[in-house]
Amino acid sequence: MALPERMKFGIFLGPFHRVGENPTLAIDRDLELVQWLDYLGYDEAWIGEHHSAGWETISSPEIFMAVAADRTRHIKLGSGVISLPYHHPLMVANRMVQLDHMTHGRVMLGVGPGALPGDAYMMGIPHEVQRERMDEALGIVLRLFTETEPITYKSDWFELNEAMLQLRPYQKPYMPVAVASVQTPAGVALAGKYSAAVLTITVPRDPSSGPSNLKALWDIAEESAAEHEQTVNRDDWRLVLPVHLAETRKEAIEQARLGSGRYLREYSEGTNGRKPVFDGPLEKVIDYMVDSGSWIIGTPDDCVEAIKRLDEQSGGFGGFLVQTIDWAPREQMLRSYELLARYVMPQFQGSLIGTKASNQWAAERQEVLVAGRTRALDRAREAYATRTG
Repeated sequence: MALPERMKFGIFLGPFHRVGENPTLAIDRDLELVQWLDYLGYDEAWIGEHHSAGWETISSPEIFMAVAADRTRHIKLGSGVISLPYHHPLMVANRMVQLDHMTHGRVMLGVGPGALPGDAYMMGIPHEVQRERMDEALGIVLRLFTETEPITYKSDWFELNEAMLQLRPYQKPYMPVAVASVQTPAGVALAGKYSAAVLTITVPRDPSSGPSNLKALWDIAEESAAEHEQTVNRDDWRLVLPVHLAETRKEAIEQARLGSGRYLREYSEGTNGRKPVFDGPLEKVIDYMVDSGSWIIGTPDDCVEAIKRLDEQSGGFGGFLVQTIDWAPREQMLRSYELLARYVMPQFQGSLIGTKASNQWAAERQEVLVAGRTRALDRAREAYATRTG
């Protein structure tokens, strides 16, 4: 419908590592994954911030991004996301601008209110004010990025006294900014207010309620943008879904069967208390989630078709991010990303236009071209026979 000529592909790295494994090795594996994606030509990796619950063990996306930037060459790195109510806005602006310079413009700022209730609870932040504080903080961060005069501002939770940045953003006017949108319209409304990109993290739904109303979400973003005399661009809208690919659908499902069931039961439901979406055995979770369209598990062709369905459901978007979950053996997960890069990404990035056209051109002229080659070979044989005769 309205997909861009070149869609962006990447990952949304929570990360999700099952409790009980070596956390040091898990972080090492996360870095290895970003390096692998850089080699495969992925566009971006968004890194999360979490402080509780034991699964999502990166507390500072900025530190992770700095190390990852030093080990990669091309891939862009985003905070996915910095929870603004947890930080003084001046610190957020300063850290991200420093990263912007250190990476020569390879960073993006993703922001959110904070997803895990345990994080806010430990810091004494009332859950009811998190979205309001995110709005307030983002406005200040953008002012710090763009204004050259000192800013004085007093809030009920932070204060600025003639504040200004020593370093101005490397990217002009500043790095790309995105707002996370998970379960409420607040994220897309805020994106519209500040002309920011949107990161829509899909959540499992009961199939009886039908697919997520993505078009309505984007309508809210556009309405908010118009209200604040701003604009939003569908090409900057990224959708985030869990994905695992293999050569056959059966292989993909079997590879992720146990791990995906544990993720949903032990973390999503057992740790975070989300309402169960499937009342059945752990081993059947993946079948249910695939049938409901919540997860993309199968072949590259299955993934292509799923992206096309998302296009129809949304009215068009510009980026597709894999929500990374440790639910299959390491080599099979790396292979999944390789299959996506080789056979899915080219379908949405214009990479195949030239090769397909060239192949068709040669096939249509096969008779003429083969005849010409045959004449050339015959002439070469005749010339050789003449010289040696």
